[in-house]
Amino acid sequence: MTAPPPTPPASGRGARSALVDAAERLASVTDTPRLDAELLMAHALGVTRNDLLLRHLDEATPDAFEPLLQRRLAHEPVAYITGTRAFWTIELQVGPGALIPRPDSETLIEAAIEHFDDRAPATILDLGTGPGTLLLAALDQWPEAHGLGVDASEQALGYARANATGLGMAHRVAFRIGDWAEGLEGQFDLILANPPYIGTAELLPPEVREHEPASALFAGIDGLDDYRRIVPALPDLLAPGGAAVLEIGWTQAKAVSALGLQHGLLPAVHSDLGGRPRVILLT
Repeated sequence: MTAPPPTPPASGRGARSALVDAAERLASVTDTPRLDAELLMAHALGVTRNDLLLRHLDEATPDAFEPLLQRRLAHEPVAYITGTRAFWTIELQVGPGALIPRPDSETLIEAAIEHFDDRAPATILDLGTGPGTLLLAALDQWPEAHGLGVDASEQALGYARANATGLGMAHRVAFRIGDWAEGLEGQFDLILANPPYIGTAELLPPEVREHEPASALFAGIDGLDDYRRIVPALPDLLAPGGAAVLEIGWTQAKAVSALGLQHGLLPAVHSDLGGRPRVILLT
């Protein structure tokens, strides 16, 4: 008995050829068109990107794929479309109102690991925690540690709490609404911060400018306003032998280092994978 022919894909072709077409269409709006297309296809199919590439390229293209692609063509970030973003060793829920984790920010975790070496921080503070990116990655790195995340956005903290619960870390972390270090007491072994550091006159890609929260991006004309508030508070918050690890714009190493020295802290600069200054570690 002859088997019935396979059901044709909704788009008239399989995922493999749809990805080729999608990447071509996306080339004008992203530097990573193929990756973006694969992430959207995996989301439409309800599988991981790895599973897509290993097992699902010959499947029918789902009807959901084209609407997702249209959203990306309109410059909406992939992370907002799929609702998730991988960072360090964890997967985070993200969405409008929360800054999307960037690979360059993993430099903060790397710098902290290098500083502590064979020790482990017991207490971790994340200023401007957003969806919990840095704090939850650090807690995953050091399973015995406990942490506090502070953010001025209740919307962002909603993602952070959901992420802590989803990762099984809710018992090890607390989140609170706050204005940087204002009103904080106690000392912490590790302080993490990825503050806004973009100058208000700087140009940004449409997907960033039109979708991510301006409050998490811009910090005055020179991009340094929030460092001027954070760094003076660090000496009272750092435990002996501890470190504060701050993300910076790649042109800001000298200015933020000088600010640290002004407040009695010794700065060390760490570069990202592209070789650009990305982190100031203060002790």
